[in-house]
Amino acid sequence: MRYRDLLIDAVEKEVDFGILYAGDPNSRGIGSLVQLESVIKKYDTGESDIVVRCVDTFILSRFYPELAGKRYPGGEVFFLNAMDDIDVNSPLKEAFEEYMELRRISLEDKDYHIHDVANELDLDINDRIKYLKLLTSDKRNHFIHERLNLRKHILNQELSQKDTFYLN
Repeated sequence: MRYRDLLIDAVEKEVDFGILYAGDPNSRGIGSLVQLESVIKKYDTGESDIVVRCVDTFILSRFYPELAGKRYPGGEVFFLNAMDDIDVNSPLKEAFEEYMELRRISLEDKDYHIHDVANELDLDINDRIKYLKLLTSDKRNHFIHERLNLRKHILNQELSQKDTFYLN
């Protein structure tokens, strides 16, 4: 019942809502602020299939089982501004373009942001959470540059060994 109320508020009042990441490394309460894009289907049981779009990320600082005057939960959050377009500094940009060249991937669009670089590295969940918690562009650039250097090293090792082994 409470989530039906939340869906009604999201549809009628265009209320954004949060979804906490449910995995193990989320002891800090990282979540996504989402906007309802559409309701695909409503079922007779009261359930609904919906599509949402992430508009920011947050750290939950205080949880309330019920918001004032509502039946659904809520809380106080600290927004991480993860959707901000953070520019890639020159050293990282150069390293990223070398990495993509090693992978034989052409960067047709040279206008990319740090989140694009982070997505290309396919970070594991622990690194994704660490990255999200970094609050300055300098720290995010440094973090991604470290991960990129590791990926470049591994890729160079793979490329140097590709013709070393032969089948009998």
